[in-house]
Amino acid sequence: MADGYHHGNLRAAVLEKAAEVIAREGPHAFSLRSLALELGVSHTAPRHHFGSREGVLNALAAEGFRELAERLRANRESGGGFLDAGVEYVRFATGHPAHFDVMFTPSLLSRDDDELNAARTAAFDELRAGVESLAEEGREVEDAAATMVAGWSVVHGIATLSLTGNLDSSGFGDLFADADLLAVTRRSAGLLFGPFSSARGPRE
Repeated sequence: MADGYHHGNLRAAVLEKAAEVIAREGPHAFSLRSLALELGVSHTAPRHHFGSREGVLNALAAEGFRELAERLRANRESGGGFLDAGVEYVRFATGHPAHFDVMFTPSLLSRDDDELNAARTAAFDELRAGVESLAEEGREVEDAAATMVAGWSVVHGIATLSLTGNLDSSGFGDLFADADLLAVTRRSAGLLFGPFSSARGPRE
């Protein structure tokens, strides 16, 4: 191709470059034209794949939700419990900050994007499956919906506090001595779900 990319490679390259820019400068810091310029392709090439700037954000969020679902599914299939799923959630968030930012900023995204909605549903289905695993660990769950929201809130909050720098700037991070963020997650979320979770330690 004249732009030096095969069809699928350009789509992946645009998403990768958008993630770089968002991680560095935030989700409002790029346009399709600026991405094309950085990639050295024609200004119309990204529009051919995504249609608009919102299309790039939708695709990036969908990519993130698919990755999150795969991680949570792998955790479940390997015998990990609800607490382990929470640790995986934070691991994903801190490893993919741009995706995480876009995934959970609804104002950036279209409500009627089928690919995005399917990916989001798959990820939250895995969270629901994590709640169901509590019964297998010996805990009677009287309110599954509230349990899911409580677990999600804890790990999402930890991830957000870390990514925004608030965990460190507040001084709370110092309370955990030399513990890394995943250990902090396991200890904190473990106050709710620890006694019934997998006994294995965080994977590195």
